[in-house]
Amino acid sequence: MADLKPRTLISVQERLRDQVAHALRAALISGELRPGVVYSAPALAADFGVSATPVREAMLDLAREGLVEAVRNKGFRVTELSERDLDEYTEIRALIEVPTVGRVTRTATAEQLEALRPQAEAIVAAARKHDLIGYLEADRQFHLDLLGLAGNSRLVETVGDLRKRSRLYGLNRLDQRGELVSSAEEHLELLDLMISGDATAAEDCMSRHLGHIRSLWASGADTPVEERPALRLGTR
Repeated sequence: MADLKPRTLISVQERLRDQVAHALRAALISGELRPGVVYSAPALAADFGVSATPVREAMLDLAREGLVEAVRNKGFRVTELSERDLDEYTEIRALIEVPTVGRVTRTATAEQLEALRPQAEAIVAAARKHDLIGYLEADRQFHLDLLGLAGNSRLVETVGDLRKRSRLYGLNRLDQRGELVSSAEEHLELLDLMISGDATAAEDCMSRHLGHIRSLWASGADTPVEERPALRLGTR
C-alpha cells in the first residue's frame, strides 16, 4: 500500500480530534462528564479506543471554549457554573438577542425568515425523538442564523461563545420529563411572530424563551447522574 502523504495524515488526525471533541461535548451535555471532576487524557483515550494525543488536542479545544480547564500534571477539570454565572450569561444574551430579534423582524424579508423554518422544525423533531445532540445543534444553528440576519458577525460570534459556555446540565433528565418539547416549540412561535411583522411580540417571545432556558438550567443542574456505559466515539 502506498505511503500516506503528510497532508493526508494531518487531515486524518484533525478529523479524529474533531470526532473526539464532538463526543466529549456530547458527554458534557448528557452529564457523563461531571462538573468539578478531573479527567486524564489517557483514561479518556482508553474509553474511546484511541491514542491520548487526539484526546488532549480535543480537550484543549474545549478549554478554549471555557468548557474545561487544564489541571497541571493531572488532566482537565470540567468547568463548574454557579447560579450567578447562569444568571449573568442569560442577562447578556437577553441584552443582545431580544432587541436584535425586534430589529430583524423590522428589517428582514418574509423569505429570509421563512428560510429558517426547517431549522425550527428540526429542533422540535429532535426534541420529540429524544435526540439531545441533534436538538442542541439545530437550536444553535437556528439562533445564530437568525441573529446573522442583523448583519453583525461579531454579535453572532459573541452569542455563539455564550451558548458554548452556558451548556445545559442534566439535559437527558429534562428530556425524560418532556420539558424540552415545549421549549422547542417556542422557536416556531417566535418565527411566526417575526414573519407577521409583530416586533414587540417577537421580543416578548424571545425574552420568555430565554427565561424558560434559564429555568431548565436551574432544574437540571443539581439532578443526580446515573452510572452510564463507557464513552464511545460516534459519527457526526
